Amino acid sequence: MDLAFVQSGLLEKYLDTDVISAADVVALLERRGVLDGTPVYLDEESQMPVPPLCEYGRYLSTALLDPSTLKEYGRVISRLDGHLVALGSDVLSATETDLVSFRGHRTQRQKKPVGGSVWSRESFVLADFYGFLVDRKILPNRPMRVAARGRNALAPRARAGMDIRHLTFDQYRYFRDVGLGGQLPDAQVDRTFRGWSPLRGRAGSDIALGSGMRWREWATVLLPEIGMWPGMPSGGAEFLLQACAKYGKARSIYVSEDAVASADLFCVLERPDIVSRAARTLERKARDLFVVGEVDVAGGRVKGVLDGVVREYEMSAMDAKLRRITVFEGEFGLEALTLFVCRGGLMPGADAWKSYRHRAWGRMTALADRATPLLPARRWRWHDLRHTYALRLLTYLENLMDGEEPDLKARRRRHRSYLTGHIRHNPLLIVSRRLGHASPATTYEYLQYTDDLINEFESAFSGWVGDGEATYAEIASHALSGASGGHR
Repeated sequence: MDLAFVQSGLLEKYLDTDVISAADVVALLERRGVLDGTPVYLDEESQMPVPPLCEYGRYLSTALLDPSTLKEYGRVISRLDGHLVALGSDVLSATETDLVSFRGHRTQRQKKPVGGSVWSRESFVLADFYGFLVDRKILPNRPMRVAARGRNALAPRARAGMDIRHLTFDQYRYFRDVGLGGQLPDAQVDRTFRGWSPLRGRAGSDIALGSGMRWREWATVLLPEIGMWPGMPSGGAEFLLQACAKYGKARSIYVSEDAVASADLFCVLERPDIVSRAARTLERKARDLFVVGEVDVAGGRVKGVLDGVVREYEMSAMDAKLRRITVFEGEFGLEALTLFVCRGGLMPGADAWKSYRHRAWGRMTALADRATPLLPARRWRWHDLRHTYALRLLTYLENLMDGEEPDLKARRRRHRSYLTGHIRHNPLLIVSRRLGHASPATTYEYLQYTDDLINEFESAFSGWVGDGEATYAEIASHALSGASGGHR
């Protein structure tokens, strides 16, 4: 069985038939609510749709999942089908033994077994798939038993905790300045550095750390949202985040003044060269882009032309796909409205940011010596900056609330005096709201790490972002001086 995905944007380029036009097919998909990314299962020989599986893909589409999630769910069922075919079975006649075999293949026997968190998601998809088949009367019952409390019997028994990995101040500056920024540990310019835009990586890390946003959230930020638009005041930026947030849960984002200044440095020194080189390319692609003509900063809206039609959107309601193709008429011609741009002139995608991170890790490990901070055992992730933000802010707020009150019992009485005060001022709930967690229970996972951070909390992020404080070179020199008994 072959797996394909709905991608309406390719129809105009490749659909060539006298029976129905590409525009009619696109209109039909929109009218039926078939989203991009919806999985379509085709018979290998006839290339005709496989009805029960395609019905499940249609069912997933109605759940309004984002394209990446739809594709991943589709791949799970495709992998299951491939394994069952090798066993002489298929998804409709599979037994619990077949599914147990698939679990063993994925978690133990394949070349690179998946971990518990990945299998937990896949087992959820399997349970959902067979639940759908039973609900639609395609199967009389599920092939796997339902465990206690309605739990999927194939799911891992032990619930994996969050993989919280945070950075110390020294580690962060080393990651940012040496790994991404192309410096040597002594702050000298590394003339062998092959990175094309080091200030972009430094700005991305500063915004990620200074705001606590997830990768998809900060990497898709627009220039007006971060305050880099004519007529907007300088300083920190605050905007509403929703469409690019996890689960579409709206929350207010604040980006510190130092982080905005780091992004401004990228916009002044590197961004103009990138957009000027890509302007002619974007002009040729104008038909496929959302060309903005009006930006209402106060109302948080943009208005422009997309597919030949004048459209208006709230910036908070623009998803990552739309943001990627949003441009405006700038100094050099068309340029992306997103803050971060790559060689093609548009927003870098997931693979691009992954490559920036991997190259940075390679530099950090290659240049590591006794003056550099202890590097993590595993390669760092962009998400580690979000964890660091949460731990720094949580620890700072806890110390701020405790103050210098010597009486522990008095502090506890003050914390629980009023329910409204507890909800408004409780550090854990504040951090939970800032991070956009669906439940404070997720934020509880951070508590076991709050004692590991630096105990200097006059200001939660003073000196972390921007260049107002010590450079990494000074930090490294201090570390080296301490290691050698005070002599350099």
